[in-house]
Amino acid sequence: MRTWFPKVYDVAMKPLEASRFKEIRRDLVEKAEGRVLEIGSGTGINFPYYKNARQVDAIEPNPSMSKRADEQLRHAQVPIRVHETGAEALPFADNTFDTVVATLVFCTIPVPMKALAEIQRVSKPGARLLFFEHVRMEPIFLSKTQDILNPLWQKICDGCQLNRDTLEMIKKSGIEVTKVKSYYAKLFLYIEGTNRMTERMNHDE
Repeated sequence: MRTWFPKVYDVAMKPLEASRFKEIRRDLVEKAEGRVLEIGSGTGINFPYYKNARQVDAIEPNPSMSKRADEQLRHAQVPIRVHETGAEALPFADNTFDTVVATLVFCTIPVPMKALAEIQRVSKPGARLLFFEHVRMEPIFLSKTQDILNPLWQKICDGCQLNRDTLEMIKKSGIEVTKVKSYYAKLFLYIEGTNRMTERMNHDE
């Protein structure tokens, strides 16, 4: 992972974060209650918005990103612990979390379906799953443009997949999607879901 990327990422995202993204993040993160898992916490931009969580375990595989999160930790209103690990093999027991938060991270996870399975494993039955992601766009000319740009985008943006259909993956994983809101011509989606995996497993048994 590129050590310079966290600095560039913060600068590049600043205009969006200062406008609509701040409102979206606050709305999403304030819904997180109980024990919370944050996937890909990056530079900790969500940390100050946690108000209703009892405890937050945040995972971030890039040490350069998690190091830059120290400043945000000082502004946190709830206990937050950062773990330097990936999403495909979470170091937590089954049925641990009441809420899972993931914002602008599923574009970079190498094996996203495995990460979604892990999220369902470690979250409790009925747990609230909250996502804010950029996705593959619906108009064919826009999605094709994303396909063309993706190889270069991936190299520049530390593995980010510009054309990943994250909403479809979430649905295929077995998560029950309860709410979807779109922004910027459906490039960004706010997704609320519920963990039904354990409930289905118990029923099958």
